[in-house]
Amino acid sequence: MKDFSREEIDHILDTAERLEPVARGEEKLKLLDGKIIALLFFEPSTRTRMSFEAAVQRLGGKILNLGSVEASSVMKGENLADTIRVISNYADLIVLRHPLDGSARMAAEFSSVPIINGGDGSVNHPTQTFLDLYTIRRESHLEGLKIALAGDLKYGRTVHSLCYALSLYEAEMIFVSPPELRMPPEIVRDLQKRNINVKETDSLEKIIGDVEVLYMTRVQRERFPDPEEYEKVKNRLKVTGDLLRNVNPNLKILHPLPRVNEISPEVDSTPYACYFEQAFYGVPTRMALLALATGVIE
Repeated sequence: MKDFSREEIDHILDTAERLEPVARGEEKLKLLDGKIIALLFFEPSTRTRMSFEAAVQRLGGKILNLGSVEASSVMKGENLADTIRVISNYADLIVLRHPLDGSARMAAEFSSVPIINGGDGSVNHPTQTFLDLYTIRRESHLEGLKIALAGDLKYGRTVHSLCYALSLYEAEMIFVSPPELRMPPEIVRDLQKRNINVKETDSLEKIIGDVEVLYMTRVQRERFPDPEEYEKVKNRLKVTGDLLRNVNPNLKILHPLPRVNEISPEVDSTPYACYFEQAFYGVPTRMALLALATGVIE
């Protein structure tokens, strides 16, 4: 997200808003007719993969899918650079998700077509950030937002990307996590250099009445090298009905999903829950990114 200016982000969000009726099936717009989009997902995914698939199909494009890694030439020892070189001959754009940090940027160096980063390692998840920003803009506001980002802030690539983007809108950020899962100090320093007001705490109770958006994340078992460390922190933070008794009436709760047990099901029926709408907003946002990256919209 450091590569984007506020003006570029606003243009992407404006484009997503123009395309939202198409994402809902209310209008038809075959902008990607004749285009092939390759989906290379080297990590499990539901929402990111399926929202990209929906976005391509809503815009009239065709999908070239890697399928399971176990059935690909990766299992024969083929490296990512060679895979990208080959697949870029078959498609007009590649969406890549990969477990290694920096993989998308490296892939872009070897590809003859645009690469969209669908998540790389624990560092970046920019398309998630765009849909998060779009959700916040549609359901609340971006300028001067007071937001709490909670849960796994150490390994959570969604919050790493999101806080940089929010800094362009002069957001006030509160980081809520167990001490073991605090936001990386280099990110905190970067935000402070941008004159962003940053606070850190380990308690949801202390801040829940004072924020406009609560962005929850799950503690990611797959990122922990030591399973015992995961067990120690997995249930430290939880949003329940009791927690929401004295909140801002306009509070919106977001979550990139999947959730485990950090948001109780009883929260789903409250006016604060916004995470299922957030998942839908991934379709128009990714439609906008596909259209802009392929040049069918400027």
